[in-house]
Amino acid sequence: MLENFTIKSLLESYASKKISKEEVFSAYLDRIEKHNQQFNVFVNFDRETSMQNFKDMQFQEGQILNGIPYGLKDNFIHKDNFVTASSKLLEGFKPSFDAEVVSKLKKSGAVSLGMVNTDEFTCGASSETSIYGPTLNPYDTTCVSGGSSGGSAALIPLDFGVFAMGTDTGGSIRQPASFCNAVGLKVSYGRVSRSGVLSMASSLDSIGHLTKTVYDSALVLNATAGLSKEDSTTFANQIEDYTKFCGEDISGLRIGVPKEYMDDTVDVQVKEKVEAAIKVLESKGAVIKEVSLPMTKYGVAVYYIVNPSEVSTNMERYDSIRFGRRSKNEPKELLDIYLDSRSEGFGIEMKRRILVGSMVLSADSYESYYLKAQKVRTLIIEDFKKVFQEVDVLVGPVCPISPFKVGEKSQDPVTMYTVDALLTPSALAGLCGISVPAGFNSDGLPIGLQIIAPHGCEDRLFKVGHKYEEETEFYKQTPDLG
Repeated sequence: MLENFTIKSLLESYASKKISKEEVFSAYLDRIEKHNQQFNVFVNFDRETSMQNFKDMQFQEGQILNGIPYGLKDNFIHKDNFVTASSKLLEGFKPSFDAEVVSKLKKSGAVSLGMVNTDEFTCGASSETSIYGPTLNPYDTTCVSGGSSGGSAALIPLDFGVFAMGTDTGGSIRQPASFCNAVGLKVSYGRVSRSGVLSMASSLDSIGHLTKTVYDSALVLNATAGLSKEDSTTFANQIEDYTKFCGEDISGLRIGVPKEYMDDTVDVQVKEKVEAAIKVLESKGAVIKEVSLPMTKYGVAVYYIVNPSEVSTNMERYDSIRFGRRSKNEPKELLDIYLDSRSEGFGIEMKRRILVGSMVLSADSYESYYLKAQKVRTLIIEDFKKVFQEVDVLVGPVCPISPFKVGEKSQDPVTMYTVDALLTPSALAGLCGISVPAGFNSDGLPIGLQIIAPHGCEDRLFKVGHKYEEETEFYKQTPDLG
């Protein structure tokens, strides 16, 4: 019954009355129950809860995502569903309200299949820090699916849903999208409300989503974007319909290729696929120009000062008093509850970031590290501003490497951090970006093309991404589940 549906094709099937919403939703649940154990995409999966999500929906004519099943990253507050951020610290937490973006999706007619795996509190690049274990790559189960939105990305080619919500702080949507042959959109900072989404690093967190096609990505953004009273970082210049940019001509569009994104640190096969993608865009009339972003080399260092600083402050709220895991040790004083519960609840990566962030924000280190990092962050922002005076969008690899083996980098945090070297600069600058499938390497593992546009210019991403996708259609190459 499931035919690798896109949002567009499923809506058309509903309209022609070939299938019913309940039949489709049940078919996705059947598929998840059959294959989820192999890939570890959904966490705390319960068919009864998922069916209740369906029964609670009020489908109406005109809803842009009417009856579309999707997966929700395990850091989005979802009423009456377990939400744990894939951490022991939030074990058993079942909220009584919805995140604002979840409410918007409900109003649009989309219905949640359940919560999907992520790195603990979204801190990671491989989903290996999750207490539920890593989500495995749909094309090779010995490899990671990426992170932190690894579950959201793997859901797409596995056909465990039609789209998935994710978050991108330093590459956490775009990188797993590249690793899993999905379209992954990081919106401009403030394009979509973060209200009700568990914070990691508040000046960096962006809400986004993963889909099969660029057109589908535009449809989901139609449902989720908008100014919010609940999130003061959202901005007003919203666009009513992003799908109108899909199919637009790119003749004469100026596309920049940063030379720092195509240097010797990039895997040969990754570079070949990106170069082939650039030729496709050039054949459609785009003007290709080499540009330079010299501050790129400082992106990872700046990110891993700013990010842990904000993580450490955001994690202060988890005191194990009001909700979440509580240590069974008998406390002698209030501090013991905090220390014991947090020691038992947080994983190694979370503890590492909290310690680094606390050190960086201390009186002795604040000026030497945190203030200096923020100054360099400003230089990175200026880098992009200068380049976008010359070109309309930037293209390059999403990641310098293809999906790596489970356990290959998890014991070396510094090496793991460099996986996002081409993603952190645009995140620090608050820009929008999209990963679009660009083919496969000789081992059959996916490679993504990254497109970056100025803040507030998602329309350019859809214009370029859709034109490239029309010529390639790599999303149709799905894994064989037997």
